[in-house]
Amino acid sequence: MIRQLRAADAEAYLELRRQALLDAPGAFAASPEDDLVASVEAVRVQLRRAPDTVIIGAVPERLVGIVGLYRDRHLKAAHKAHLWGMYVEPAARRQGIGRQLLAAALEHARSLPGVEWVHLSVSSSAPAARRLYERAGFAVWGSEPDALRVGGESFVEHHLALRLG
Repeated sequence: MIRQLRAADAEAYLELRRQALLDAPGAFAASPEDDLVASVEAVRVQLRRAPDTVIIGAVPERLVGIVGLYRDRHLKAAHKAHLWGMYVEPAARRQGIGRQLLAAALEHARSLPGVEWVHLSVSSSAPAARRLYERAGFAVWGSEPDALRVGGESFVEHHLALRLG
């Protein structure tokens, strides 16, 4: 089941988020040491910002996939939403969960009055994620070389956008 997470999901979210940061360090700018949502209370604060900020989860029996979406808070940029923190645990991959999470996030973006664009960034360390986004209609509008460095390895961050129709 794909659904918006609730306050009761905060601990499961934290556990999966930490797994994501450890499992795919080149795919996320955050590290376990500096993650902005590294406490149950920080997650609950994020969840209270709905509908402009949501975290969506794949919960067939327990939380196995996550994605966040937030609307730009500046009035001049409120026509944009940003997708962040997409992760599906390895054992649950190749079952369409990423596609379902992305579809739910885009559906939510379309429900926000005035939102016309969804933006995201994807690391060169996650080519399967980039293919997922491109199949959904996202297009690269720029790339930042040497955006992330993990253990002496450098990763490019690709910036993508989708105009909602």
